[in-house]
Amino acid sequence: MAGFWNVVNKVMWEADVLLLVLDARLIEETMNEEIVRKAKKPLIYVITKSDLANKDGLEKYKKRLRPCVFVSAKEHHGTTMLKDRILIEAKKAYKDIKKVKVGVLGYPNVGKSSLINALKGRHAASTSILSGHTKGVQRVKATNRIMFLDTPGVIPYKEKEPIKHAFIGTTDFTKAKEPDLIVIGLMDRFPGRVEMFYGVGIEEDKEETIEKIALKRNILKKKAEADIERTARMILKEWQNGKIVAS
Repeated sequence: MAGFWNVVNKVMWEADVLLLVLDARLIEETMNEEIVRKAKKPLIYVITKSDLANKDGLEKYKKRLRPCVFVSAKEHHGTTMLKDRILIEAKKAYKDIKKVKVGVLGYPNVGKSSLINALKGRHAASTSILSGHTKGVQRVKATNRIMFLDTPGVIPYKEKEPIKHAFIGTTDFTKAKEPDLIVIGLMDRFPGRVEMFYGVGIEEDKEETIEKIALKRNILKKKAEADIERTARMILKEWQNGKIVAS
């Protein structure tokens, strides 16, 4: 991770404008405060995956995070507005700037490369559902005036929050420890969303819910018992993939 921070620090020095990419479902959790503190350039908050979150719940961030732009890379909503905002912020800071280098920053697997591809209009930056996919800087020319510098995702120094990291996809579903506890936390945070996605009833005991999902999906151990761990990893995977929405 220290090596990735070196890459990010160089991009923050080279770029004219910075984008901090946030997951609309977990804005507070994906707010990388270390990047905010280090940013000495115009910083735009990009709230991506906005199609997966409650629109009313996002409204409060319009006043708190300025400037911010809501984007859905999947549905290509907000991409034109973001490109316009980049040019506006660049002009305010540098007046006669002709070409703008834009550093794209954030936690691992928060959707930086997918955002760049949406802005480019085609697949230009390599993506993966697994965290840590981007290793170095990827340079992507989006328009004649905008060049994106895609960076590896980074975690603030000394931050050790395994449940949070699994929630936001920094730790991918294949490596998460105690996935059942993470999924229970997810169900507590977003009541009814997991149950609705899998078509099961809401139980007070969330482990019973996971067991019902396992039986419904036929995810069983040898003795026809529900495989709780495999089911929890499946749920976490579909959350990280954006299949389970938060609204």
